[in-house]
Amino acid sequence: MNIVLLGAPGAGKGTQAAKLIAEYDIAHISTGDILRAAVKAETPLGLEAKSYMDKGELVPDTVVIGLVKERLQEKDTEKGFILDGFPRTTTQAVALSTELGELGRNIDAAVALTVDSEVIVNRLASRRLCRACGYIGTADDAQCPKCSGEMYQRPDDAKDTVRNRLDVYEKSTAPLIEYYRGADLLADIDGDRPVDEVFADIKSVLA
Repeated sequence: MNIVLLGAPGAGKGTQAAKLIAEYDIAHISTGDILRAAVKAETPLGLEAKSYMDKGELVPDTVVIGLVKERLQEKDTEKGFILDGFPRTTTQAVALSTELGELGRNIDAAVALTVDSEVIVNRLASRRLCRACGYIGTADDAQCPKCSGEMYQRPDDAKDTVRNRLDVYEKSTAPLIEYYRGADLLADIDGDRPVDEVFADIKSVLA
């Protein structure tokens, strides 16, 4: 099963992706994780991507498509995959379709999680990550409850940057939603509900 998981930053894609992976035993391809790893490793693509990510802007298609193409050729994607954070534009969607066609694959469903923008702003602005183990918590966590490490706020989770990210997302992704709707692959899911309710709806769509 090959799934595209759509939704604004903070809509809950990562949480639902984790549940889908456990349920269907498929690979998780998160462009956010791929990009952050490249930034941390200070690769040429990572350094190029960092200048855009720090401002809450989209990383250029050429950078993202190249990284995703490499990832899709890894063995763990053969049983299926969830694309989390990609594609974000119709250009990327067309490129993805071309790459998958060359691999003899196709997208089975595009699941879009919808959450009000101000809910997302407050959700992300309160998010904190552990520098040591990567645990995701909130501003209420003075230290990591898992390893007692330092909790910090990612620069792109600041309120002004989040609003800019959401604005960029809306402008670039609206045509993408219509692209998958036109291909009869789109499923709109209300993401502003308890996690298990959202997951149950996604499973019913995939069934």
